[in-house]
Amino acid sequence: MWLRETEMESKKIKLAPLKREHADALVIAASDGELWNLWFTSVPSAETVSRYIDTALEQQALGLAVPFVVIEKSTGHIIGSTRFCNADPVHHRVEIGYTWYASRFQKTSVNTECKLLLLSHAFESLEAIAVEFRTSWHNQASRAAIARLGAKQDGVLRNHQTLPNGGYRDTVVFSILNSEWLSVKENLEYKLSKYRK
Repeated sequence: MWLRETEMESKKIKLAPLKREHADALVIAASDGELWNLWFTSVPSAETVSRYIDTALEQQALGLAVPFVVIEKSTGHIIGSTRFCNADPVHHRVEIGYTWYASRFQKTSVNTECKLLLLSHAFESLEAIAVEFRTSWHNQASRAAIARLGAKQDGVLRNHQTLPNGGYRDTVVFSILNSEWLSVKENLEYKLSKYRK
């Protein structure tokens, strides 16, 4: 398989493989802000966490995903989740998605550290030719955060997915190419140096 289970860490966080025993900790993290109430994204609640984990692990078994929990190293607490997903092992493309953090960690260095770890692994270990990011048209915070990483918007997939209420989701697609990686990496490292001062 092109994607393999792995563990990564930076100064403040660790990305560890998602396991079924993480269910309760994920719900506790998502409770900070009751993130499951955000209709335009997928964050587990007590009622949905088992299905959330099962789906992620099923995708991993197929070689299409590697899901992680995000751990704050200073406390050992799980503060969110992210994953490699929609992998194309033939063309060496992968998406980083299903990313969310407890409210108190949003707009901190956590997302930048996470993305630097994941992008470094994708481009430097997996030798990906492109890394995608996808989000709902209505998720303005996510769209802004993806753009701040240095990703460029590829386009909008209209009526891309059916929503539970019978409506449709328009999905905004961004990407970073392998030819752009060194400048994106330098920018992310610069952003992190500002946080540490």
